[in-house]
Amino acid sequence: MRSKVVTIDRHIIDQERKNPGATGRFSLLLYDIALAAKIISREVNMAGLIDVLGRTGEVNVQGEEVQKLDAFAQEAMVKAMDHAGHLCCMVSEECEDIIPIPEKFDMGPYVLLFDPLDGSSNINVNVSIGTIFSVLHRTTPRGRPGTIDDCLQPGYRQLAAGYVIYGSSTMLVYTTGITSGVHGFTLDPSIGEFLLSHRDIRIPDPPAKVYSVNEAYYGLWSEEQQRLVDHLRGLDGKGNGGFKSRYIGSLVSDFHRTLLQGGIFMYPPDERAPKGKLRILYEASPLALVCEAAGGRASDGFRNILNLIPRGLHDRTPVFLGSKSLVGLAEKYLIGDL
Repeated sequence: MRSKVVTIDRHIIDQERKNPGATGRFSLLLYDIALAAKIISREVNMAGLIDVLGRTGEVNVQGEEVQKLDAFAQEAMVKAMDHAGHLCCMVSEECEDIIPIPEKFDMGPYVLLFDPLDGSSNINVNVSIGTIFSVLHRTTPRGRPGTIDDCLQPGYRQLAAGYVIYGSSTMLVYTTGITSGVHGFTLDPSIGEFLLSHRDIRIPDPPAKVYSVNEAYYGLWSEEQQRLVDHLRGLDGKGNGGFKSRYIGSLVSDFHRTLLQGGIFMYPPDERAPKGKLRILYEASPLALVCEAAGGRASDGFRNILNLIPRGLHDRTPVFLGSKSLVGLAEKYLIGDL
């Protein structure tokens, strides 16, 4: 049995040593993200005992009702990240514009994009929810406040991306690039540390025969999307069905299951959202980088999500994530090759 215990701090340091030119600033940024995750996890786990359930009465830029835990997670992320001199600005699902770094703090070389609490509609019914994050290198000159140009970059330029899932346990999963692998850390509440629990995660391929999509929207999908799901269910007479449907309705939870067990997660466009629903910068791109670093594929149905160039902070896209073979199959159906 292996007795070596690896904390997330130690793992980040080990990864830093592989980069001779590293200054340590990027590592400290990742530490701060992990700290914010601990703070949010504590509040999520206490949600039924303290006054953080329910709505604030406000509506965010996405037109969604803000939950009290949404507001808490937003503040926890900003307060953990705005003062250390690592960032030049931030972007959040909860804010229409970029979040500036206060002038009294140093301006760093990085940009943080995040969804502070994805799946907030599930908070009050105790379904797993999560935080999604992405780190970019600024494109404008150092020493000045960040601008929107620093944020509107394609996903392949991400320096790191990941998510935290708050469920039966709290787990942080992250990657620092396609060739760096994906690693998962489970929070040990007895010592307050994230410990390495899932080393070098790989999406199974051949995949599990599982698909994840909200079939309540079936009647609003394109004919090609309907045919794809009919095929997976074995309703097209081709005899290749037998797939199981597994859909939680919480993006991080559905993706996490797909990452560990294989299959495909889909959030296709429909008549009400022809450009898709998931935001490119702080939902689609971060999960796409994790997916591809784990050996999977990430597509909008026609092209790699990591190649998408957002025109606005809250631009949206269709999403197909999972095992390479299944995402490739979906693309063939969607372009009409099958």
